[in-house]
Amino acid sequence: MTDTVTNQRSAPTTFQRAAQDVEPFGATPAGLQSAATLRSRRLLVLALNLVTLAGLAAGLARLLGLGGWSGVDLAVFIAFLVAAPWSVLGFWNAAIGLWLLHGRRDGLAEAAPFAAAGARPAPLMLRTAVLLTLRNEDPERAFARIRAVKDSLDATGEGVWFDYFVLSDTSDPAVAAAEERLAADWAREIGEPARLSYRRRAINAGFKAGNIRDFCEHWGERYELMLPLDADSVMAGDAVVALVRIMQAHPRLGILQSLVVGMPSRSAFARIFQFGMRHGMRPYTLGAAWWAGDCGPFWGHNALVRIAPFRAHCRLPVLPGGPPLGGAVMSHDQVEAVLMRRAGYEVRVLPVEGGSWEENPPTMLDFAQRDLRWCLGNLQYLRLLGLPGLRPTSRYQLAWAILMFLGLPASTLMVALLPFKVLEDRTLADYPAAFAAGLYGLLLAMQIAPKLAGFADTLLSRGGAARYGGTRLFLASAALEIACGFLQGAATSLRTTLFMAGLACGRGRIGWNGQARDAHALSLATALAGLWPHLLFGLFLFASLAWLSPAVLLWSLPVTAGYLLAIPFALLTALPAAGAWLARRGLCGAPEERATPPVLAAIGMGGRR
Repeated sequence: MTDTVTNQRSAPTTFQRAAQDVEPFGATPAGLQSAATLRSRRLLVLALNLVTLAGLAAGLARLLGLGGWSGVDLAVFIAFLVAAPWSVLGFWNAAIGLWLLHGRRDGLAEAAPFAAAGARPAPLMLRTAVLLTLRNEDPERAFARIRAVKDSLDATGEGVWFDYFVLSDTSDPAVAAAEERLAADWAREIGEPARLSYRRRAINAGFKAGNIRDFCEHWGERYELMLPLDADSVMAGDAVVALVRIMQAHPRLGILQSLVVGMPSRSAFARIFQFGMRHGMRPYTLGAAWWAGDCGPFWGHNALVRIAPFRAHCRLPVLPGGPPLGGAVMSHDQVEAVLMRRAGYEVRVLPVEGGSWEENPPTMLDFAQRDLRWCLGNLQYLRLLGLPGLRPTSRYQLAWAILMFLGLPASTLMVALLPFKVLEDRTLADYPAAFAAGLYGLLLAMQIAPKLAGFADTLLSRGGAARYGGTRLFLASAALEIACGFLQGAATSLRTTLFMAGLACGRGRIGWNGQARDAHALSLATALAGLWPHLLFGLFLFASLAWLSPAVLLWSLPVTAGYLLAIPFALLTALPAAGAWLARRGLCGAPEERATPPVLAAIGMGGRR
């Protein structure tokens, strides 16, 4: 890990020449699609986004300009221009995805022309290393998951092509001792020592990316592919075999990402969150794959990676300067994806739900902590935008990952300025209240458009709602998730805003450590310590708007209630009893609770609890 940004800049022509030498003329590297087709799709999506954003901006400018422009008006407008593009693209990705799912004869083939190769019964010929990366996680829990993956792969009859590596960065001696004992026990059970390797690094250099890089340097030449798994990851054997068949059929595929969904959970927070994410991701990911094509996403786990080009071309730079933005790249996955594409290999996502799961954080505070680490990692991309030789779409993806988090303080600023804007507009006659309400409602709808598209997809699919207990239960779950999503969104937005303000002052470095996985209650003291700024901010908003305009306060509740209710919301959704109550009633459940796949049954996930 001695590369620097300067070193990466010194050899752009090598990467560019490599890509040009292997890519078919007029097609993507694997020959899956016409480059002209993808270019046309990207230009169409760009046009749709720009026109939509321009229309929304014009509508907002009309409202802000009533009575002349003030400093508050200008600040709100600039904040909108920073925050809105994320929602606009989410809307169009979801719309395109829903159109492909229900408006086209074979929309999957249009977005993922490689998908059919996974269903062909071709024998495997590529050796794959299954990697479990750990750092101070519950060893029993983590080993149970990778054992379940191995058993599921063995059940396919193709298990001989897979070996297993437990790559530990654990710093806790007691946890490390337990890992070593469990690895030794499992190796004896397998009876083939070469099938399982356990390694613990003394120093967590480069975080998870450094851990995987170490594997590539020491063992990578033995395998064609690797399947990184997090401590909370599980994949079904048939899903993994299908991915390998796709990679086998298309040697210029460098990374193939599966569509990861949340597991059933005992936590009310995780249960509600995974329900919304599951439905929001499906049409969104399909729509994004339609235009992103060979410049797809990598989420760092539950994906197949071709080791040789990864080892040769995807070494992460060490960013110059000190913390918080200097040093090792924390959000490594998307950087590795753009480097893989720069090297002349496609990066694709298979936008099909099934056989790939992860666990979500059990409380709002755990979720926020994980989000802050992603925030810091994505902001480091500011120093990577100038990497030479990147595809325009790849460079756009890095910029978009930055904007995802820059939009949160922009949104928070708009909310914070709301009382001041109401104060300015009190004297205006003939205020276009209906127009303002319509624009506001449109913005809210676009914000949750991916979830709405996912809900619509389930209702339009034959037997879709039945997988969730029927239409009535599904709609009740959707309504609960939307309400909770607004509450969580407000709280997360403010917490990220405060964190980024700290980063601007040189504070806020976050380490990489084990995460809470199991449902657990929060104490009032813990919730207060983490969320007291939300309470103060909420009190300011409610008090000022109640005095200035109770009607505006009522309309603002979807975006303001989450601040005032952050503490009780965090406490309630962390209660194990709340999770049990939702499970008994089947609310915000996962299909795996009603038809549990063997790989999840093996680790005690699924079924009503």
